[in-house]
Amino acid sequence: VNQILLLLLVLTVCAILYNKVHQAPLALKNETVDLESPEEMEEEIPVVICAAAGRMGAAVAAISSIYSNTEASVLFYIVGLKTTIPHIRKWIENSKLKEIKFKVVEFNPMVLKGKIRQDASRPELLQPLNFVRFYLPLLIQKHEKVIYLDDDVIVQGDIQELYDTKLAPGHAAAFSDDCDLPSTHEMVRSVGMQNTYMGFLDYRKQAIRDLGISPSTCSFNPGVIVANMTEWKHQRITKQLEKWMQRNVEENLYSSTLGGGVATSPMLIVFHGKYSSINPMWHIRHLGWSPDARYSEQFLQEAKLLHWNGRYKPWDYPSVHTDLWENWFIPDPSGKFKLTRPDS
Repeated sequence: VNQILLLLLVLTVCAILYNKVHQAPLALKNETVDLESPEEMEEEIPVVICAAAGRMGAAVAAISSIYSNTEASVLFYIVGLKTTIPHIRKWIENSKLKEIKFKVVEFNPMVLKGKIRQDASRPELLQPLNFVRFYLPLLIQKHEKVIYLDDDVIVQGDIQELYDTKLAPGHAAAFSDDCDLPSTHEMVRSVGMQNTYMGFLDYRKQAIRDLGISPSTCSFNPGVIVANMTEWKHQRITKQLEKWMQRNVEENLYSSTLGGGVATSPMLIVFHGKYSSINPMWHIRHLGWSPDARYSEQFLQEAKLLHWNGRYKPWDYPSVHTDLWENWFIPDPSGKFKLTRPDS
């Protein structure tokens, strides 16, 4: 009997050891598969676009162009004022854009109280949403890297390429230099645009001269930004921008009568010598500067991103290269937003 009991005990121990040895690799294999699951490894690309009253069609076209030209997982942060949010949400949810991943974020214009100098010459440049780019870390919490785009752009390339822009250590943002492409130099000369700091800051003011920035320094355009949120917060970029906004209210250091209005100038000051560069083809600008000046069709087809900065927007009339923009426009289901065309 004792021998039989001993044999049973040995067999039981062997069975336990066998199960442990053979089941462990299976458990490890399952765990490895879960860790490498494409759904979990996929990185989301956060893209911030504003939806302003009167120009929501611009935001819709920009979103449509991005979504249609990438396989990447894009999360759109659509920023609006309290009064405009229901309209843009309804537009998206009742169109073919209902498949996109998006969050609607309300921007509180009270954060700008006392920081904007009123200027009647170009009141559209004083709209609250023009300053959303100053407050990116307050609006977007969970992302390390963020793309900000003006609403008057369309994207013809894969947004993943723009997101992969390398930022140098210590740089909170990447922009496009206004002196980066010979083709844009020709456009600048033809319509008398400014592409240096002289066109944005008032060098008659001592505070500007004290910066030690040469007025012939090439400017950059903050309509397309790739930003590092950790560096932005570490360097207190928002606080720095607010400081220069406040100083402008008190000393009139720049104004909307100058080239870039009131949103570009503080960024030129704060980021001077401390930004990385975006591939020039990822920000072809000045399409909205003149209703007559045009780029070649071949050049525009090669461009990854087109920007109608300036007064002449592609949803209005007159404007240029509107066909490229209309390729991505989605009509407003509510009928409130309509394109302005010569036959309308």
